[in-house]
Amino acid sequence: MLMDMKVTDFLAELGSSSPAPGGGSISALAGALGGALAAMVCRLTVGNDKYAEVQSEVAAIRDQADQIVKELAGCVDADTEAFNQVMAAYKLPKATESDKAERSKAIQQAMRHATELPLGVATSCLKILSMAVRALAIGNSNAASDAAVAGLMAHAGLHGALYNVKINLSSIKDQDIQKDIQAKVAALVKEDEGLHKQLLEIAGKVIG
Repeated sequence: MLMDMKVTDFLAELGSSSPAPGGGSISALAGALGGALAAMVCRLTVGNDKYAEVQSEVAAIRDQADQIVKELAGCVDADTEAFNQVMAAYKLPKATESDKAERSKAIQQAMRHATELPLGVATSCLKILSMAVRALAIGNSNAASDAAVAGLMAHAGLHGALYNVKINLSSIKDQDIQKDIQAKVAALVKEDEGLHKQLLEIAGKVIG
C-alpha cells in the first residue's frame, strides 16, 4: 500500500522507472494534503473566542474535510490499481475472435474505471478548494497561509486528475459516455476557476 510507505520510500518509488504510481495517485495525494491542511486551519479556529461567531460552520468544514481526506487517501492506491487493471486488460490473449472480443470488452471496462476514478478525485478536490476558500475567509488569520496552500493543493489536484480523465477518455469508444464525462469536466473547470480566483483574491487581502 502506497499510503503505508515512508515518505522517502514513496518518493523513491515515484521517481523510479515504474509507470505507477504516477500523476493520478499524486493528484489524489495533493487533494488529500489540501484537505488535511484545511482541517488543521479549522482546528486552530474552533475553540478560539476570537472566532466565536463561526464556530459551528468551521467545525462542519473540519468534519467534512476529514472525511474527504480519507476518501482521497484511498484513491492514491486505487488509481495505481486502476492503471494496473488497464495494463492487465491489454495483456489478455487475442488469438481468436472470441479472445479479441473479451479483450476489447475488458479494456473498455478498465478504461472507463480509470477515467471515472480521477473524475471523482477532481470532484473531491473541488470540495476541498471550496472549503479552503471559506477557511481562509473566516478561519484563524494566523493560519491564513496554510488555508491558501490548502486551496492551491486542491486546485493542483483537481487539474492533475482532469488530465488523467482526458487522456483515458480518448480510449473509451462509447460516445454517450464521452460526452457525459466531457460535460462534467467542463463544469468542474468552470467552478474551479471561480473558486481559485476567490482564493487568490482573499489571500492577497489577508496575507498580502
